Amino acid sequence: MNMPFRTGTMPVPNEGPGAFEAMRAADAIRARVGEAFKTPVCGIVLGSGLGGLAAHVDDAVRIPFADVPGFPKATVAGHAGQLILGTLEGAPVALLAGRLHLYEGHPPSVAGFPVRVLHALGAPVYLASNAAGGINRTFSPGDLMLVADHINMMFRNPLLGQQQKGDERFPDMAEPYDAPLRKLMHEVAHAHGVDLKDGVYMGLLGPTYETPAEVRMLEKFGADAVGMSTVPEVIVARAIGMRSLAVSLITNKAAGLSPVPLAHDEVLQVGREAAGRFEKLVRGFVTRLHAGV
Repeated sequence: MNMPFRTGTMPVPNEGPGAFEAMRAADAIRARVGEAFKTPVCGIVLGSGLGGLAAHVDDAVRIPFADVPGFPKATVAGHAGQLILGTLEGAPVALLAGRLHLYEGHPPSVAGFPVRVLHALGAPVYLASNAAGGINRTFSPGDLMLVADHINMMFRNPLLGQQQKGDERFPDMAEPYDAPLRKLMHEVAHAHGVDLKDGVYMGLLGPTYETPAEVRMLEKFGADAVGMSTVPEVIVARAIGMRSLAVSLITNKAAGLSPVPLAHDEVLQVGREAAGRFEKLVRGFVTRLHAGV
């Protein structure tokens, strides 16, 4: 008797740290910071080329990723690989100068683990930033896009497998990016004269950039920008009850929309050029968040 031919494999549960390990990591971080520790009003991840904000953190305690239980080292150029605790405009914050990507070989649960640690440290809000290629033809390199929604084309989910303690098993994704926080960010952008677009972020696995044919497909799917991060993090944030927000720096036009070849060095250069506007946004947002406005 012939066995039926099967394509693909069954999904493999995520292998990596979860809720218990996040609490253990948070305890170790508090012990290292000591009496100077203050509960952050916001947890922030700094994407490729956007790490300059870390220099503005006052009374900063910098902890290498490798020293945080459950964190592997960051391996991507432009990512310092540090957890930074301190104050920004007088507001206690926790910054991740770098992140963990699926294309580095990490399971989705590991890519989302830093968000669990930020939550275990007491941060109620997660603000992600990322570098992204512009698919929307009205976008230009250097534009900042507030993520209104995302499309998960990584075909990976950090919640796969055994439910973690405190997680919602079936989190609602009707509004992954908090509407009141998005409104607040737009108010901050207007106050500081920063042009802030809105759009849909498409998350792909990477590490290759997209082909022109793929970009045409993504455009038809409704994506305005494409990148290789953020989606697993926001899914975890939703499952554990954190309010989420994300800002994409458009570093280049996606393949086929520009004759210029894509390169990671270009991502970092555009990040340096946009740093001032991005920092104004985040500093203003944190200030108003801390004030409860």
